[in-house]
Amino acid sequence: MRLYDTARDSVVAFEPGRIVTMYTCGITPYDSTHLGHAATYLGYDVLQRRLRDLGHETRCVRNITDVDDSILGKAREIGVHYLDLAAAEVARFDRDMVTLNTLPSWAEPRATSAIADIRGFIGMVLDEGYAYQAGGAVYFEVAKFPKFGQVSHYSRSQMLEFAAERGGNVDDPNKRDPLDFVLWQPSEPDEPSWESLWGPGRPGWHIECSALCLRELDTTIDLHGGGADLIFPHHECEAAQSEAATGEPLVRHWMHQAMVRMDGEKMSKSLGNLVFVSDLVEHWHPMAVRLAVIGHHYRDSWEWNDELMPNAQERFERWRAAGNGSGGLDAARAALDDDLDTPGAIEAIDRAAQSGVGVSEAAALLGVELA
Repeated sequence: MRLYDTARDSVVAFEPGRIVTMYTCGITPYDSTHLGHAATYLGYDVLQRRLRDLGHETRCVRNITDVDDSILGKAREIGVHYLDLAAAEVARFDRDMVTLNTLPSWAEPRATSAIADIRGFIGMVLDEGYAYQAGGAVYFEVAKFPKFGQVSHYSRSQMLEFAAERGGNVDDPNKRDPLDFVLWQPSEPDEPSWESLWGPGRPGWHIECSALCLRELDTTIDLHGGGADLIFPHHECEAAQSEAATGEPLVRHWMHQAMVRMDGEKMSKSLGNLVFVSDLVEHWHPMAVRLAVIGHHYRDSWEWNDELMPNAQERFERWRAAGNGSGGLDAARAALDDDLDTPGAIEAIDRAAQSGVGVSEAAALLGVELA
């Protein structure tokens, strides 16, 4: 199998051992599952299915960010406890993932389950000399880490732009450098707070994933993924703080899902231009929704339009009518081994179905159940 590695900017061989350790950044549970979420998690789901088909065991951890600025702000806005909001949205997300036939995560830890791990991890970063305390917070000092930029390869100006757009708080006067990022921060009066050696507060955004990855998997894992909007700052900061703490690389292979767009903009909660999975499955077969999403290559950004679902539903019905069999399976496998080419795999199954050969096994490889 060959996959594009973000850090190496190239399609390279992906050659893990029998057990494949994977970490995908999960949801911040303050709203429903939209197609951007679906595209990300279906991509890694198909990857796991092919790896299992090749004889590997996959251990994929997907965290739940149940404490951060976004969920606390939403809970404050609607007047509910942040953990009650998280519980409701996680339950809805889990239902959507089951509906779309995704494999269950090997582990799905919450950020709030890892406060002790996070405090210990921050202590490791401080002990190694890569962090400092200021204004009641603890910051990672990027100047001390020469490899900062190893994942994204962005220029400093690009980093500053994305940090400002994506919650990096570049104007924080306590920082020595605008790109320094928070590991521990004081809580506002109405926010959750935990005791620490640096004063009461709560974790920064990036630190939870490093702590959970180390706790649940290993110092270095085979593959880390998420949406392309997480390349910077989230994954860049994760890689830096993890390597600073352990002295070892966090990830052997970085894999990122391109953005789903609507009306020319990235589909996101902040913009409100969302198509929800729960709405789609009221009108279309869930396997048609799955086909509509994986019909696009994971590295290609694509635009939602009203023709996608009728076309996907028609394709699903053609495959189902073709019946049981292994038609198209070898060609689908070859396509997936070529940088997870799901459109190529779908085309191979289309050809087999059109020739009257059953395609149930190849469809199942893509997670599409025809029964």
